[in-house]
Amino acid sequence: MPDYSVPPILQTRDASIGYGAKLILRNLDISIPEACFTVLLGPNGCGKSTLLRALAGLIRPQQGSVLLKGGKISALPRKRLAQHIGLLSQNQSAPEGMTVIDLVRQGRYPHRTLFSRWTKGDDEACDEALEVTDTVDLKDEKFDTLSGGQRQRAWIAMTLAQRTDVLLLDEPTTFLDLSHQIDTLRLARKLVRERGVTVVAVLHDINHAARYADNLVMLKNGAIISEGSPREVLTPDIVKRVFDVDVTIMAEPRSQAPICVPVEDPLT
Repeated sequence: MPDYSVPPILQTRDASIGYGAKLILRNLDISIPEACFTVLLGPNGCGKSTLLRALAGLIRPQQGSVLLKGGKISALPRKRLAQHIGLLSQNQSAPEGMTVIDLVRQGRYPHRTLFSRWTKGDDEACDEALEVTDTVDLKDEKFDTLSGGQRQRAWIAMTLAQRTDVLLLDEPTTFLDLSHQIDTLRLARKLVRERGVTVVAVLHDINHAARYADNLVMLKNGAIISEGSPREVLTPDIVKRVFDVDVTIMAEPRSQAPICVPVEDPLT
């Protein structure tokens, strides 16, 4: 569970973020707890992916700042920032014919110079990433022959090879079947529990978020409506306010995680 007495690893202060003249997020203050699994939830267009890109340093706030361990990320060179924050974006593509191990090795780029030799440390980082993501048996396979779930694990392995403190995942379960969605979320939780990685993900499935995340952030129209543990955030009033849907909240029998069930009129 998040320890809110410890300074956050990532945060925004009075940040207004957007594209050109169009602001998506206004005067945003958010704190991301270290070594926790945080999920961003909200309707389409609320600013989840924009916030993730700002936390990765890809978008500079028009007002305010984004901080990594208390320092402005805008002050860090791009390569140095990539040693601390890994981002898995949507709709990434790999060159035709690239093998899984070649893809994973791309994750070592932030730690290498133009003329540096491949080192034992690079091999160890890649081997560890393959092992954690259960892709060792796939390392010599062509990436474009893999299933959707296998590809997603390979992308995550590449990001893990960066050996960053923070891993940002933009809709990592989209287009995956249920079993691969669960595998991906279990992996995210494993990275937090066993390796102390801070994971921030954009998800659409409220119940998956409630089951696997430590910390939820609910957004609407570019503002934070609620943040905290799943039990604190997932209430009928908050879900109604964010998604305009009436729900009942129940507890899952084994984990006691909240489950969100829409309230339906039996006559409609």
